[in-house]
Amino acid sequence: MEPPAATPQRADRTTVARLVLGSALMLFAELALIRWLGSNVVHLSYFSNFVLLGSFLGIGLGFLISRRRWSVLPVAPVLLTLLVLGVFWYPVTIDRTGDRIIYFTSLGTSGPPAWLVLPLIFVLVAVVLAGPAEVVGRCFAVLPPLTAYRWDLVGSLVGITAFTLLSFFRAPSVVWGVIVALAFVALIGRWPRYVAVLAGAGMVAVLLVETLTPGISWSPYYKVKTDTVYYNNTPVVRISVNGIPHQEIWDAATRLKTEPQYGLPYQHLVKDSLDNVLIVGAGSGSDVAIALSKGAKHVDAVDIDPRIMQIGQQRNPNHPYQDPRVDQHVNDGRAFLSGTDTRYDLILFALPDSLALVNGASQIRLESFLFTEEALKSAHDHLNPGGVFAMYNYYREDWLIDRLAGTAQAAFGHVPCVDKVGYGQAVVTVGLTEADQRCSDAYAPTGAVIAPATDDRPFLYFEGGMIPAMYLWVLGGILLISVIAVRVLGGPFRSMRPYADLFFMGAAFLLLETKNVASFALLFGTTWLVNALVFAGVLVIVLAAVETTRRFRTPPLPVVFGLVAGALLLAYIVRPEWLLPLPFVPRLLIAVVLAFLPIYLANIAFAKRFASEGDSQAAFGVNLLGAIVGGCLEYGALLTGYRNLLIVVAVLYLLAFLIKPRVAVAA
Repeated sequence: MEPPAATPQRADRTTVARLVLGSALMLFAELALIRWLGSNVVHLSYFSNFVLLGSFLGIGLGFLISRRRWSVLPVAPVLLTLLVLGVFWYPVTIDRTGDRIIYFTSLGTSGPPAWLVLPLIFVLVAVVLAGPAEVVGRCFAVLPPLTAYRWDLVGSLVGITAFTLLSFFRAPSVVWGVIVALAFVALIGRWPRYVAVLAGAGMVAVLLVETLTPGISWSPYYKVKTDTVYYNNTPVVRISVNGIPHQEIWDAATRLKTEPQYGLPYQHLVKDSLDNVLIVGAGSGSDVAIALSKGAKHVDAVDIDPRIMQIGQQRNPNHPYQDPRVDQHVNDGRAFLSGTDTRYDLILFALPDSLALVNGASQIRLESFLFTEEALKSAHDHLNPGGVFAMYNYYREDWLIDRLAGTAQAAFGHVPCVDKVGYGQAVVTVGLTEADQRCSDAYAPTGAVIAPATDDRPFLYFEGGMIPAMYLWVLGGILLISVIAVRVLGGPFRSMRPYADLFFMGAAFLLLETKNVASFALLFGTTWLVNALVFAGVLVIVLAAVETTRRFRTPPLPVVFGLVAGALLLAYIVRPEWLLPLPFVPRLLIAVVLAFLPIYLANIAFAKRFASEGDSQAAFGVNLLGAIVGGCLEYGALLTGYRNLLIVVAVLYLLAFLIKPRVAVAA
């Protein structure tokens, strides 16, 4: 394929349509790969950020390839099909043994180590995404830079909107595959199109087999599988997500008889009546059925996953969700607490653990903000006089049980009741006052107690210390692969020196986006919808910055960078947790200003700088490669917390300002 002429021309409809389709495919395929690979490579959902980083590398390399005469586009759908075939027919379990971060799974660890699997997936994802990125890069070469960037953002919005709608309707993976295959066929011309048709048909066939497998369905977070097993001739519905056993549906009386720990919170109650109960992590309804059997007059059942609650409606033998005493709420538990004034006699966190990360945030899980000291204080404030808070799970490690007990003590002001049941399982129960709880034994920690997780550092399952070696090895491998690939395809690094400031802008932008994902997850919940709206909001703000630069005279770059610094300082001073007590509308308005003002100003600076470049392909590619470094720096939040990431962002923008070419100031 011959590259187009390098001289930018006015936009024509064919070029714009091709650019929009390529950009939409890039973002749609990225989101689909994050979901699908995380659902089929066991434990990869705990490392979804590495798929995101692979996407960034692929997009950056695609822009660099677009400057050459050969094309990777016809190869991309073939490799995608081989990736899907390999993962589906030869399942892999990432071995996380020896890591200092806890992963909730009852599976024995096996298979290749994470440091081998993650870079391999990283490379394959990069090559697949390089295909549509090459199309976008070639369109950039024939359009004015800001015009090309504008339509790239429009295409990205189309991609994220399409995937969000499919998530809302819980579309199966075969639908994602059909859309990706058709987009590749539309982008590939001449004879390679037949290869794309065959490859797409093969991928769709595999995904159709997956979709038609009995018991398989999709929630916005997981691939869900249900089946029935028998324990002592008793039928039990088993729910697995992303290939890992997650929940079992038992009759309430049978569960209390075989697993009496589920009744322990009720034994520690001093109060006689349960007028109002809140259950976070209600899932398939077993804990709700137990609460009703214990005399609860009303239950608010909260769970983040609508599909698992639906399975409970359909298959729970006690039919708790059909009981008029129960109100269902599909929501994040912390967000529900922040949005209600109701008080409860009992608040239960009933095994709320996730098997996935929030997309775009390196170590935030769906339940991360539920177990911070501030969250337990919120639970304290929602208890009636004489009320009790309890949480239970298979925590697996004594240090984690001690940490949660210490968090409860810090939030409630007195020592909780702690019952250890079997290996790693525990029930932590604490009354509104010490007189409101009845403990059988005094609790004593097994060793040094780790400080509570906080809203700024919501890393409950991280034991502390340095970043785990496994992450460092994988991140190092990813950076090495990226450096080699850029050198091979982009030429000598000195030729990219004019774009070094754009590299730092890319790293700063991704860190800023990560900080905003974390803030919105805290303020409005870690739901898939909030996450999608944040990413879409970022794209809209960036598009607004581009249109501002295209249509109006903007201040000189030094002034814009000064405004970026001021916006970052404002975001650093105003802590997100200060906004939690506010009503929804003012909380949303202030959060939007704090999060999106720095992004808007930073992208005016980027747009002004980008508009002055003659080689928009190389400039944009280098900017995206900088995002890979920003993605690696995300893991620094384990040490610094999310608020201090803003300092790193400010330093990166300062470096970009100091090393920008002088001609950019004149432009």
